[in-house]
Amino acid sequence: MQRSGRRPLVVAVAFTAVAAYTLARWRPYRVEISGGSMRPELEPGEWALATPGSRFRRGDVVVVEHPEREAFEMVKRVIGVPGDRAPHGGVLAEGEFWIQGDSPSASTDSRSFGPVQQEHLKARVRLVYWPLERRRLVRRS
Repeated sequence: MQRSGRRPLVVAVAFTAVAAYTLARWRPYRVEISGGSMRPELEPGEWALATPGSRFRRGDVVVVEHPEREAFEMVKRVIGVPGDRAPHGGVLAEGEFWIQGDSPSASTDSRSFGPVQQEHLKARVRLVYWPLERRRLVRRS
């Protein structure tokens, strides 16, 4: 009987260790969606988890700092990566990304201010967790 009494403790410790490692490694944080620029993928009022990173790929939904408004963060999609031809006609240089909202008429993005530097890309949006009935993984297009 003692052996079976220790099993839940071992499982709880293992789960806690895995959760702590995941939080320390990924450092997820909460993002509130507050505009219609990412419709239909993301709706105003949804809450999502984002993880900081340094590798961003075409199609990723990202948290990006507005290049002209320090500390103002937006959620957009990466449309172009270094080496791609941007919609404005030029080729994106090393460290440049083209970002756009999924709903062009409701989005302020690279069409307004041009390419953004990689240091302005803060995190990748991974999943929507609120409201509960709409929780899901955020897809890469």
